Amino acid sequence: MEVFISRTEAEISSACERLAQANVLGCDTETSGLSAKYGRLYSIQFSDGDFNVLLPLSEGVAIGLFATLLADPKIVKVFHNAKFDLEFLSAAGCKVENIFDTMIAEKVLTRGANQSASLAETLYRYFAIDLDKSQRAKFTKKWDGVWTQDLVNYALSDVAHLPSLMREQTLWLEKLGLTDEFKTQIRRSLTTGDKPDGLP
Repeated sequence: MEVFISRTEAEISSACERLAQANVLGCDTETSGLSAKYGRLYSIQFSDGDFNVLLPLSEGVAIGLFATLLADPKIVKVFHNAKFDLEFLSAAGCKVENIFDTMIAEKVLTRGANQSASLAETLYRYFAIDLDKSQRAKFTKKWDGVWTQDLVNYALSDVAHLPSLMREQTLWLEKLGLTDEFKTQIRRSLTTGDKPDGLP
């Protein structure tokens, strides 16, 4: 896994230039809490599946060109529980276009099967990947904002698998004839902020 932390203008420009060549990007954020109204956005992470980038906003780095990347309608941005990340990104002044939500896709695919749609359990079902979530507890309002290697690895471990997960889910949605249902549910979630119809 190639890891790149973008702190300087040159690093941000280089990372964005490379990521802009992708058709699909995994995206994620780390925050101080669950509410964009009261919490802080600590970082944004991106991955094309091979190249993994962390933007350490908590260290005073500006979003810069990454805002253009998020708004590019030609690139699919893959989130797990997009509504959460989009609230923080919107509060930071970022517009995000062309969104795929792997959590909603998984809920559509497993409806009635009584299975968790958490990212950890979803990735284990598809790829037998175990995610270590222990580092998440460090992202509190009292955190000093400095990114250690362990925190960087944790933050990028989620996002690195999202492009592959989207491709697998898309195949299953097509096989099961659920593509239109998924589009309806994600549209409802992103336009109204409501819980998708009939999904757990």
